Amino acid sequence: MSDLLERLRARGWRMTSQRRVVAEVLDGEHVHLTADEVHARAVERLPEIARATVYNTLGELVTLGEVVELSTDGRAKRYDPNARHPHQHLVCTECGIIRDVRPTGDPLSVLPDSERYGFTVSKVDVTYRGRCPSCAT
Repeated sequence: MSDLLERLRARGWRMTSQRRVVAEVLDGEHVHLTADEVHARAVERLPEIARATVYNTLGELVTLGEVVELSTDGRAKRYDPNARHPHQHLVCTECGIIRDVRPTGDPLSVLPDSERYGFTVSKVDVTYRGRCPSCAT
């Protein structure tokens, strides 16, 4: 059983066949699919699943905090099931592939007190951009 499915079961989330398929599609490392990509993969497993069901399920997962909604390129939102492990993202500026990365050190330590303007900073989101090996050649 996937990590996401285990977390959802532990929460007592009602596991319909449609919800299960969406969670299965999102399972894995470096998964950052759009809602349309989730729907296309879900249809392969459960042909009768509706696009609206996928969108609604993704919305529920985001509200529960089990999936993170990303917008790295100003276009389609992507969904990251790696919501329980702190990480940042590495995005290819050519093909758009996204990888989860875990830099060492505390990203808050990079922001000097003089640049915090009295804010109590609680979260840092960093996106690294560059060209992946396939696009760099």
